[in-house]
Amino acid sequence: MLKLLTSEQTRLADIYTIQNEPVSSVDLMERAAQAFVAVFRENYPEKERTISIYCGTGNNGGDGLAIARLLDQEGYLNLSVKVIRFASRWTLDFLENFDRIQTLKIPVVEIKETDPFPVEDAELIIDALLGTGLNKPLEGAWKELVIWIRSLNRTIVSVDIPTGFASEGPVGAKDIAVKSNLTITFQRPKINFLLPESQSYIERFEVVDIKLDEQYIQSQDSGFQLLTGNLIKERLLKRKPFDHKGTFGHALVVAGAPETMGAALLCSEAVLKTGAGLTTACVPAEGLAALNARLPEVMAALRVNGELPKDLNWEKYSALAIGPGLGIFATSKAILEETIKNFSKPIVFDADALNLLARNPDLLASIPEGSVLTPHVKEFDRLFGDHNSWWERVETGRAKAGLLRSFIILKNRYTIIITPDGQCIFNPTGTPAMASGGMGDVLTGIITSFLAQGYSSENAALLGVYLHGKAGEDVAKPVVIASEVIQQLQHSLKAFL
Repeated sequence: MLKLLTSEQTRLADIYTIQNEPVSSVDLMERAAQAFVAVFRENYPEKERTISIYCGTGNNGGDGLAIARLLDQEGYLNLSVKVIRFASRWTLDFLENFDRIQTLKIPVVEIKETDPFPVEDAELIIDALLGTGLNKPLEGAWKELVIWIRSLNRTIVSVDIPTGFASEGPVGAKDIAVKSNLTITFQRPKINFLLPESQSYIERFEVVDIKLDEQYIQSQDSGFQLLTGNLIKERLLKRKPFDHKGTFGHALVVAGAPETMGAALLCSEAVLKTGAGLTTACVPAEGLAALNARLPEVMAALRVNGELPKDLNWEKYSALAIGPGLGIFATSKAILEETIKNFSKPIVFDADALNLLARNPDLLASIPEGSVLTPHVKEFDRLFGDHNSWWERVETGRAKAGLLRSFIILKNRYTIIITPDGQCIFNPTGTPAMASGGMGDVLTGIITSFLAQGYSSENAALLGVYLHGKAGEDVAKPVVIASEVIQQLQHSLKAFL
């Protein structure tokens, strides 16, 4: 996994690299500018395009000046630079790059706080104003400048981070920041790029490697990490010649109601297709025909009149999922109570099971250690109270995962696996094409299958979330439905084995 850094930790990584590579700070800035320009050139290859680079007087502005010089060397014909001198301070690396650009024919305009905003004819604006050093919302002249830039409705490419957007911490609904079409960020995505509030400010981001010291970065004490395909390869177990169905466990899926058997079928099929040795679906008797027709490999434990089978042998199951399509009836609550009372191994809670836990905090407090909760944002807030920002949800999730000694999977474009020891692990796989019904049922089945096979709760959660998203990507359609993800699972899994 890749450690994600706060802005302060990134600053220290810069310093460490400068001192230990060694490399001068201005040469490191040059390296960042070169990496930026390489991606910029791929996305905006038209050399005749009019481009204006807006630079502050800190290191982000120094990046902007170096970028302007390199674009000139690349043959971009219509460049201009606006240096915003709202502050009386500047960094030495900014000054060095300011001196270098004076030797070129690029027009440079300096704007002071009392000056009117210039006439801006550029089709594209490169935002190199403030960078990650900002630790409070924009105000005064900076706020007015950003509002004016946004009003121009031009294509905007931000250097490292949109001006005014926080690298980490709560993002307020009324915060003012540049809205970028593309942000080219250095070494790692900023933590807030992976939370939904970023959508208002960042249409798309790309990460470029500027050769900061990776050993130093990975040694940092960070509560935030990014899941990688290499970790999936490391933790997936290959099957051995004499393995048999008993080797891979027996999963029980407690799900479905007469009107919502689809959720139970999707969840059970995902368990089956991800490799559990045996799968039993505990479903209402009315759903038996549908189960047999769709999934002849899955056994049935039938609920009659909303009650669990009297002879249900809890001990024979190695993993259990509960909730998809279960409903929130009185009988559903009784099923949940009996399940928590009788099954001492980790349980995967989803959908209606989460809603029932939200209504019954005493049940939530008694879930088995190592369980996995899989809420989307509304289910999360029902469980743990309303929140004003996603950062608040992350902080609550860390506290609650520790209290419950369980794993919380907060579903999102970059789904977050929150561990009992407070780690927040972001998953990069998946696509907006997967925004359709039944996806959560499939994810629950995948995680349950890995639990049944003997994986730890942490590995089951990490593998499940990553492979679920990867299968959705691999379907490669504008709209992906849950059944297609299930059919793709084995192919995506094979690629890692």
